Amino acid sequence: MDKYGLIGYPLGHSFSKDYFNEKFHNEHIDARYINFEIPNIEDLPEIIDSNPELKGFNVTIPYKEQVISYLDYISPEARSIGAINVVKVEHKGSDVILKGFNSDVIGFTKSIEPLLETFHKKALILGTGGASKAINYGLKSLGLENIFVSRYQRPGTIQYDQLTPDIIHEYNVIVNCTPVGMYPHVDACPQIPYEALDTHNLLYDLIYNPDTTLFMKKGKERGANVKNGLEMLLLQAFASWKFWTSKNDADNG
Repeated sequence: MDKYGLIGYPLGHSFSKDYFNEKFHNEHIDARYINFEIPNIEDLPEIIDSNPELKGFNVTIPYKEQVISYLDYISPEARSIGAINVVKVEHKGSDVILKGFNSDVIGFTKSIEPLLETFHKKALILGTGGASKAINYGLKSLGLENIFVSRYQRPGTIQYDQLTPDIIHEYNVIVNCTPVGMYPHVDACPQIPYEALDTHNLLYDLIYNPDTTLFMKKGKERGANVKNGLEMLLLQAFASWKFWTSKNDADNG
């Protein structure tokens, strides 16, 4: 039986295991999907060695960037993004070849594009982790100009306490790439000036549990258009399967 899985820490919030195991059952695919909750990326080789049936795995927080050093091949798009969330495992004799891709950008762009209006020209990206890199890449491909928002002083970012109503009006697409507000911490939200939001704002939260985060609720109260990350998750999972099963990596690049 083939194995697929998810590498990350912690994984209590994960959707992928149920999604893929249901897919395998419904489509009569002889495979199963396992959560590999590892406290350190250095545990990855042991996972690979002890699971010879492993054909591929997804990568989530906090390893989307750290996993890169373990890969033998990275798709051009994933290299440009600088983050990996899909790894294909190939066995050639006694050698194991790990190939990295990014399906986050595919899922995100397909999910947000129908919501974009002509006045959506600039975006704030909340967070600077691996997911935010894919979001930045995706928004740029859709023609938007972006700024990263960070809690810390970092090159190329602004801080939450620097966000003014004028910035919220100009950068009227706001994408939350942080875990703030994710179950069980549902009473938390990113610290932005919500009072400045209006009907021109689009708030997109990568979080999908809960369905409506406090970030989204506060946006909705001000008339903003809001969306959670569930559709993105479904789309990126579909793309992951394509990466794992395609015979030609160029088809996936």
